[in-house]
Amino acid sequence: MRISRLYAQDTLQINNVISLDDNNAHYARSVLRLKNDAQLILFNGQGGEFLGRVIEVSRKNVRVELLEFIDRSVESNLKIHIGLGISRGDRMDFSVQKAVELGATTITPLITERCVVQFKDEKKSQRWQHWQKIIQHASEQSGRTVLPDFADVSAFGAWVAAQQSGLRIFLDPYAKMSLTQLTPDNNQVTLLTGPEGGFSSAEREAATLAGFTPVKLGARVLRTETASLAVLATVQMLWGDFR
Repeated sequence: MRISRLYAQDTLQINNVISLDDNNAHYARSVLRLKNDAQLILFNGQGGEFLGRVIEVSRKNVRVELLEFIDRSVESNLKIHIGLGISRGDRMDFSVQKAVELGATTITPLITERCVVQFKDEKKSQRWQHWQKIIQHASEQSGRTVLPDFADVSAFGAWVAAQQSGLRIFLDPYAKMSLTQLTPDNNQVTLLTGPEGGFSSAEREAATLAGFTPVKLGARVLRTETASLAVLATVQMLWGDFR
């Protein structure tokens, strides 16, 4: 029987008793319908996970005793940093979720010239927290024990000029080169995908000057959320843990 996994921000240690936060407590109580003595796995995104036993389920509290540390990792040998041109609503949510499932190490949301989402300071903070929750839930589902780094929302120009690591690639339907013609540096790759409408000519030029190689994924033009998923799966197949 599959044991449910929950992300907890607490410091976790064998024999400690953890009170789940309100959201996790509601989920454990009302969705999973856990009872006393049920097993539950908790992880805090810093590596490994803990097998726990539920010792209290009440309207005010759900408490879990940590019984055993499980030193487990499903991280890819390929370190992937993906810069996601911010797209609208569910498309961006989907891209962030799939980046986690496909093993991205770092995720950076990027404001590009053709970005249709406008950010004020309060809005930016709210969206960042929303995406962080998606990362946590995707890590729970996919079995990851290390949460990807989730960087602050950045401007495209500053990000591409910041000396990104490893092989640098940006997706461009006008490119001639394919991924099979490239090789990552020190098992590191930085990917750059655009928003709806793609990159402007000035952005493509800036990315090239910053050392990013333009790459085309097949003969068809992919939607933004499809492109990010496709390139992540492809680099994992070529150089990562899909081989």
